[in-house]
Amino acid sequence: MANARALDKRRKSIRNIRKITRTMELIATARYKKAMDRAAAVTAYTEQITKVVSRLVAAGAEVKHPLLEVREQPETARLLVLASNRGLCGGYNASILRTVMPHVEEMRRAVPKLIVDASGKRGINGLKYRNVATEQQFLQFEDQPPFDDVEKIASEYLRQYATGEIDRLDVIYTKFISTSRQIAVVETLLPLGSLATAGAGVADESSSTEFEFLPSAESILEEIIPTSFKVKLFKCFLDAAVSEQVARMIAMKGATESAGDMIKQLSTDYNRARQSQITGEIMEIIGGVEALAK
Repeated sequence: MANARALDKRRKSIRNIRKITRTMELIATARYKKAMDRAAAVTAYTEQITKVVSRLVAAGAEVKHPLLEVREQPETARLLVLASNRGLCGGYNASILRTVMPHVEEMRRAVPKLIVDASGKRGINGLKYRNVATEQQFLQFEDQPPFDDVEKIASEYLRQYATGEIDRLDVIYTKFISTSRQIAVVETLLPLGSLATAGAGVADESSSTEFEFLPSAESILEEIIPTSFKVKLFKCFLDAAVSEQVARMIAMKGATESAGDMIKQLSTDYNRARQSQITGEIMEIIGGVEALAK
């Protein structure tokens, strides 16, 4: 049986670890709530933009824009991978990397040139370990990605697509569905083909209500389509941030509970070791008394 002093020392060490994991769980919970509020607001904004496009299409506007043009034989594709800067978030980054590798192989077979960008140290290092080179690396995004930073990245992608430098843009990130479910997904953001058919399922209110657009429906579309792409990319970053905090919250909660179980087991072992030690000491005293009595 282990020494009682060693067991007590180990138990104190695990108690300190449990305090750290519990604190990290609380921090992740607070960050999750803030990130969730931002993601919910952006989701509502995205839905409203889609409704506006639907109404424009229902009004008879011709949806024509370079960002909607599907190129039949793409020459260059770009892939953006969203991971985390820090670890201790369970299988969050591993899930992203498991999704990335098959898609990279598929894209390399489909297009002559594939460019990979990555956000987050864990994603960058994971891709490097798997011999996937990254051209652009973004390390500034945490639990609250600023829209201004995402807009700069989005504007550069828009410029590259408009000038023909890239023919397709895919984003791999963890989509937040609920607190108990987040999945790594691949989404094609360029071309924005989904907007071209946005009017297919126009709501009843759109078909039964007449709208007047000034200066014109076409000019409004010219402004909305690039904005829609920027918002979609921003939502990918927000979903990734929310999913990361949920994963870290769950991982730290599990670590805290495991530490509690270990402490209970060590306390039992400590009590047994201490009891055995005391029993041995008593037996030694009794043996000494008996020896003196003789």
